[in-house]
Amino acid sequence: MSSLAMGMAGGNPRRRTMVTPEGIAVPITVASRGARVGALILDFIFLYVGMTIVTLLLVWMFGGLMDELTEDTRETMSGAAEFLMIIYIGMFFLARYGYFLAFELGPRGATPGKRITGIRVASRDAGRLTAEAVIARNLLRDIELFMPLVFLLVAPSGEAGNAGLAGLAWFLLFMAFPFFNKDAMRAGDVIAGTWVVEAPKAKLAETLSTQGAARGASDLTGARYQFGDEELSVYGEHELQTLERVLRDGNAEALAAVHETICRKIGWNPGAGDERAFLEAYYAQLRARLEGGMRFGRRKRDKFS
Repeated sequence: MSSLAMGMAGGNPRRRTMVTPEGIAVPITVASRGARVGALILDFIFLYVGMTIVTLLLVWMFGGLMDELTEDTRETMSGAAEFLMIIYIGMFFLARYGYFLAFELGPRGATPGKRITGIRVASRDAGRLTAEAVIARNLLRDIELFMPLVFLLVAPSGEAGNAGLAGLAWFLLFMAFPFFNKDAMRAGDVIAGTWVVEAPKAKLAETLSTQGAARGASDLTGARYQFGDEELSVYGEHELQTLERVLRDGNAEALAAVHETICRKIGWNPGAGDERAFLEAYYAQLRARLEGGMRFGRRKRDKFS
């Protein structure tokens, strides 16, 4: 089973150390509450604009039927108008739920709003972000946000009575939830086993993909690291991304731990002292292998694929 070690590092209260199933310590930074709110607002703006465009297109294409939807009663509505209403409701449902599910299940683990604010969803056990976890965290958003908002919108009319006050308390309770835990998790994250972390846009050094690393040559010792298909086939895209984060961070202890794990997995014993050159060579050759497979329609998402 995966393990997770969380601790503050470098004086940053949002800095954590996550231990992957392979025993690799990966430093991460929990996303700030402001970034999460900003991402949610951006995503709602994108959804609103998208649905407005779709509505205008439907009005342009089916003007008469759309008039029936807004003016006629259900008894006088034509069959075509009812069918259009079903299509419209279905599109609204897909936009509301499918938007978050599709983007967060993608390789970036982030909606457009999250990508703009530089954050992403990740599994707290350092494993793959599963469909079950993404579905759970997004379905709970109805309980956290949409249902209490309905009560709040109805409350000013006076028709909701005490339900409006209950909705306000409900809304404040869930909105305050991220402020009562150090990882700024909302209730959906707690249920789904996820959290939102920073996803910096920094790129790897060019040497990892185009210079000595790709050829397997070490500037320090002169050793050449060339890996065969058998050694490279043990890992996939998920492990490649983990290795990329470790190389970017450059933590000596993490590099040594990853070096030891990979050597044990592929049966190598190159000794100590040249860990970074070894890992850069392995990273470059593994990435080339995975990219080559994708060009031919073969994709290896992780070591279990």
